[in-house]
Amino acid sequence: MAQLQRGNAEKVLVIACGMIAREVLAVRQRLGFDHIELTCLPAQYHYRPDRIAPEIDKAVEKARSEGYRHIFIGYADCGTGGALDRVCEKHGVERIAGPHCFAFYQGLEAFEKVMEDDMMSFYMTDFLCRHFDAFFMRPLALDRHPELIQDFFGNYEKVIYLAQTEDPVLEKVARAAARLLGLEYERRFTGYGDLSQAMAQAAGASVQDHKKASIG
Repeated sequence: MAQLQRGNAEKVLVIACGMIAREVLAVRQRLGFDHIELTCLPAQYHYRPDRIAPEIDKAVEKARSEGYRHIFIGYADCGTGGALDRVCEKHGVERIAGPHCFAFYQGLEAFEKVMEDDMMSFYMTDFLCRHFDAFFMRPLALDRHPELIQDFFGNYEKVIYLAQTEDPVLEKVARAAARLLGLEYERRFTGYGDLSQAMAQAAGASVQDHKKASIG
């Protein structure tokens, strides 16, 4: 166990939302940082933001007990109303800046310019395209009761697909969702947005700390 903990002390553990797991791994590969490890909370917490902060609290405590010194939280505020920031402050860890993944995928500066215009827009991401049935159709019973579409989506004007990758299959899903919901459609290619920079900073900080410790 002691040997495992010493090894963990040199790694960066990303505790992330399951909705961005694929993207975190893609950024890790792009950066070439093999010392980044990933663990995720259930993606369903997207609909239960009250669960996020207490579960992150427990996850960080568990990671500390396993010897991880460098921990990064792969969440924005995500509807926690500041509760996640209080957990981060308690443990001395950082999270992704911004209110939610739809913001950091676009980049916070870009999001601030469009957020008022997008107030009546329904955002989709690569993840939500892959899991549209599981996250929307079945839970909202839209597959059995399409008449509920107006109740759930009647206040929206547009579907905006924030694409992390160039995938025509996923775009087909997003376009079909817009037609189903009776909304206009727009696609914005965002790539990984601010996620790349946030992870690079977290990974780079651990490398610098390790170098300093080695020199010391």
